[in-house]
Amino acid sequence: MTLDPVHYDGIARLARRIDHGADERDRRALAETVWSQFLDPLIYDGRTVLEPVDEQRRRHVDCEDVALQERPFPTEHALDAGTINPTTFKNGLVIDIAQAAMSATPSDLDLHRSRTTVMTVHSNDETMTVDENWQKDDEGYLRSRAVKIPPLPRFAEGVVHALALYLAESKHARDHAEMVEDLLVLDGPIYPRGLLRWADQHPDLADFLLEDPRPTTVLENYVRLVERFVDREVPLVGFVKNPATRVITRTLKNKRDADLATPWNDDSALFTRLLERGEYVDDVEGDRWERDTSALTYTNWFRSRGGVDRPLSVDGEALGVDRKLSHEAYEVTFFVVYDPRDDLVYRVEAPYAFTRQSELRERLTLQVLQNVAIAHGPPTIVQKADELARISRSEKASLRERLESQFDTTQARTYDDHRWAEEPY
Repeated sequence: MTLDPVHYDGIARLARRIDHGADERDRRALAETVWSQFLDPLIYDGRTVLEPVDEQRRRHVDCEDVALQERPFPTEHALDAGTINPTTFKNGLVIDIAQAAMSATPSDLDLHRSRTTVMTVHSNDETMTVDENWQKDDEGYLRSRAVKIPPLPRFAEGVVHALALYLAESKHARDHAEMVEDLLVLDGPIYPRGLLRWADQHPDLADFLLEDPRPTTVLENYVRLVERFVDREVPLVGFVKNPATRVITRTLKNKRDADLATPWNDDSALFTRLLERGEYVDDVEGDRWERDTSALTYTNWFRSRGGVDRPLSVDGEALGVDRKLSHEAYEVTFFVVYDPRDDLVYRVEAPYAFTRQSELRERLTLQVLQNVAIAHGPPTIVQKADELARISRSEKASLRERLESQFDTTQARTYDDHRWAEEPY
């Protein structure tokens, strides 16, 4: 049933009761203050949280012009992993399945066929066992493994999901690293952000990170991946489509000397204000902001040592993983690109081992800008990897039914499962 007009108008009138604080002009001015006074560097409790790799600046480039420039990296590979999402069964098992795939431009059909599949299993039944050996199928194109997760009832779904996803992705990346000739683009951050976030969530998860070898093994895969690419002098970057970091906004909120009432929910909201170009124009109801959609805008690269980026910083512990290069080589660096055509920001990450070289840094920046301009969004190579790794809705349902049959049980369902199953896409 839809809302009656009187109900719709009543809800809309509620907005009149809300004073949303500072207007847009003030918020833009505040963003400019943050940019000019606090990010070069951003310091908290005597520790540098964020600093520019080189000169702090914002730039823009015409979408058509950048799309026509010669490509700095003639070939590209991208990596992604998809899951069925955590599924709880009536016999107490909590399971997730992830598959990782790599795409290539130009296309490589053998590479596209290759998959790495990981099933993670959680149970409170201590008699449950799992054969955790890797096995091969599909004439060697498929490598798969099942992994048992120790009892963590409160966090079972999150743990099985993260470990399946990151283990499949990192294993596939390491197994196929030699096939990357010019550039590897990860669909997402360069390190397992979801796993690294556990240390801040709850003591049980922090203890799990320290006591169980599985999370450390996963992070070690990413560390070794960085080392291999540095050794081969082939760069890798991470393209984050939905950046949700709060390092800057949280730090500014906590800084006693800043005296700033930061209105942004996360760093992406701040960078949107900083990178959006346009002007105020006269309108019948007063002036309004009109966005310029002709050019991509972007920041310089920053070194990040706050939040979940801290473990891989120069003073981080990396969960105890041995780092063979200088610690600064692993540090997360990033720049932000804003696409005004969709009013979206993307975060592009790379290890400092690559971005400390100015020439390579500029080539990586140009490659990403070209990709975004041409694809009108995330790079086509990333979208291709996403399509290869994605498990469709019908495939998820079929896999769950297969697991029900295998374990002689049924999925534990709620009313919402029943309700939303009836809803159209």
